[in-house]
Amino acid sequence: MFEGHRVADSRDVDHARQSLSAVFLPVDFPSARASATFGMQLNALTVGRVTCGYMRFSDAVSIQTAEAENYHVDIPTAGRATMRAGLGSPIYGTEQTAGIFMPGRPVQISSEGRFSQLSLMIPRDHLQLELQNLRGGELCRPLEFWGEVDLTTHGARAMMQAVRIIDESSTQAGGLLAHPLAAHQLERVLIQSLLFAQSHNHSAELAEPSLAVGAEPVSQAVELLRSDLGHPWSVTELAAAVSVSVRGLQDAFRRSLETTPMAYLRGLRLERVRAELAAAVPGTVSVTDVAARWGFTHLGRFAAVYRAQFSESPSDTLRARSGAAG
Repeated sequence: MFEGHRVADSRDVDHARQSLSAVFLPVDFPSARASATFGMQLNALTVGRVTCGYMRFSDAVSIQTAEAENYHVDIPTAGRATMRAGLGSPIYGTEQTAGIFMPGRPVQISSEGRFSQLSLMIPRDHLQLELQNLRGGELCRPLEFWGEVDLTTHGARAMMQAVRIIDESSTQAGGLLAHPLAAHQLERVLIQSLLFAQSHNHSAELAEPSLAVGAEPVSQAVELLRSDLGHPWSVTELAAAVSVSVRGLQDAFRRSLETTPMAYLRGLRLERVRAELAAAVPGTVSVTDVAARWGFTHLGRFAAVYRAQFSESPSDTLRARSGAAG
């Protein structure tokens, strides 16, 4: 994965150690001798503030990390590994089970043979601020996840789908990752799929009913969205801007507009897409480029919501302009 973003193709332990430490955090290979044959491939890129990496080892490997400063998600893609944070219980990583590890603890990873994994690193302050905004108040204790991640759940599948889109786009010049709104959307999926789908010590608070919010914050939020459609809005940022909780704003949008803030924003951006396609000079734009520029990362879903809103496909809109020009 992420083949166009090669960081290292190491054949010795020292080079592998330096490469991994530069991308993620200080690591060591305690069972490897400096003179031993060693093979590691490392590819990595950043999407917003999330670091996405893929590492592949040619043989069994033991990795010891320093105490982490950020949150790390380790997802085996081939082979099996035993993962343990500090003195905690082991997590047996497979293609169906990943591990998420907290700041402040070292991690040990030991594979049984050839092994590869995806690694996501999310800044601690960024993830905790997102949770704080979702809750609508300060955190009384640091965010602590349940360490074992079931990759067959809906939330984990959403996270993995975002990773696959990132992988596909990472090799395309001018692809989705070149568009700030699209990259922001992918980062948001990664973060919110963890916060809402993976159990943690604030999960119950996220499920609590929110205080009722009046119509004024909805009007303020609508004005903010309309005034800057190109801004990479998230519902957490929007709620903070109008001084209400995320759930309060979502409930108020449903009562007032029978939609959600992000669905409302999506409708506004769809209108911009349609306007650009309708005004395009034939042969100068593609549906994919215009959709990506306005933050639509999954073209199948984009085409479906476009047709639902305008009763025609985006390609029909573009062809109608070409036909009129002819």
